[in-house]
Amino acid sequence: MNRYDKMYRYVMAIFLLLFIGTMLALHFLTPDKVFSESENRMLERLPDFSLQTLVSGKFTSNYEKYVSDQFAFRDVWIGVKSDMDRVMGKKENNGVYLGKDGFLIQQFTPPTNQELKDKVAAIHLFDNATPGLHKYVMLVPTAVTLLKDKLPTYAPVSDELAYLDKVRQLLHNDIRFVDVYPALYAERKQPIFYKTDHHWTTKGAYYAYRELCKQMGITPKDEKDFNIWRVTNEFYGSLYSKSGYRYMQPDSIELYLSKGEEKYMVEYVDEQQTSDSLYEMRNLTKKDKYMIFFNGNHALIKITTAHSQGKKLLVVKDSYANSLIPFLTEHFSEIYVVDPRYYDEDVTTLIQEHQIQDMLLLYNINTFFEDPSIKNISELIK
Repeated sequence: MNRYDKMYRYVMAIFLLLFIGTMLALHFLTPDKVFSESENRMLERLPDFSLQTLVSGKFTSNYEKYVSDQFAFRDVWIGVKSDMDRVMGKKENNGVYLGKDGFLIQQFTPPTNQELKDKVAAIHLFDNATPGLHKYVMLVPTAVTLLKDKLPTYAPVSDELAYLDKVRQLLHNDIRFVDVYPALYAERKQPIFYKTDHHWTTKGAYYAYRELCKQMGITPKDEKDFNIWRVTNEFYGSLYSKSGYRYMQPDSIELYLSKGEEKYMVEYVDEQQTSDSLYEMRNLTKKDKYMIFFNGNHALIKITTAHSQGKKLLVVKDSYANSLIPFLTEHFSEIYVVDPRYYDEDVTTLIQEHQIQDMLLLYNINTFFEDPSIKNISELIK
C-alpha cells in the first residue's frame, strides 16, 4: 500500500468518525419528538431502565427502536433513502408500490384459508344471534385491483377478487353481499382513489353508495343533488407516510353536501361529545386530513337525522365507511356506527334497545383480512 492510499484511508476514517460523533452529539442535543407528522404515527420514547428489562433483552430492543425513531434529521434521511431507491429503480417500499402517474398503491396480502374461514365464521355467529336483522356485507376491492394499469411493470398481480368471491360463496344466503367492483371498475378513470392514501375518495364512496341503495331497495341521490366542495388540495395520506416516498403531489379532499337543508346530531358516545356536523373541519390543519370525516374512528357513534320516520341502521366498519356514511343519512332516521377495534359492549343489546332493522358490514378487503378485530363481532354477543 503506497503513501497516498494510506493518507486517503486515514482522511476517510477521520471524516467517518467526525460524522458519527456529530450525529451522536445531535441525537443527544435534539429534543425527542412525540409524533412524526410525515409518518403520521407516535414515536418511541426513551424506555425505562431496570436490571430485569436489561437481562430479558426488552430494554435493548426498545432502546434500538427509540434510537431509530429519535435519530437526528430522521425525516431527511428517510427522504434521502427513498430518493436513492427511486434512482436505483426500486418500485416498492414497506409494501407500497410506486405506481404510474404519481399513485402509491398498497400491496394485497392474501389470507390463509383458515383466516378466511375464521372471519366468515365470526359473521355467521353474529348472524345466528340476530335473526331479525337485515344484513349487508360490502368488502371493497382496493386500488391494487381497480387501478392495475397504474402498477409498476412486473409488479405481482393481486387476486383480491378471488378472495371476495370466496367470502361471497361462504356467507349464509340471508346475508346480502354487496358487490361494488363492477360499479367502481366502470368509473376507474374517475378519481375514485387517492394517490397518496389507501382510502377511496368521496367520489368512489358515492358510487358504492349507489350500489348499496340498489341492494337495500332505496332510491339513491343523484350526484347533481349535492354541492361538491373541495376543502383541501394539501392532503398527504397514509401511503405517503408508510412508503417513505417523497416529492409526491398532494391529493385533494371533496365533500358531497346535500343541497337541501339537513340537520344532524352526531354523538361520540364514549367521549360524551356531540356535534351538529358530520365533518370536523379543524382536522384540515392536521397531517391526517382524512379525519375530517367524523373526527376519525370511535368505538360508537350515534347519528340522528331529520328523517324521523326512516329506519335505523347499524354500521360495523373500518375507516373506509367514514366517507360513505354521510350519504346514508339521507335514508335513515338513526345510524349507529361501531368500530370493533374499540367497541367492547354487547351489540345485540344495542340492536334490541334501539330497534335497529338493518346492518351494514363495510371494510376494504385488505383490512378485512389483516385486522383481527373483525372476529370481535362474535365476541360482542353477551
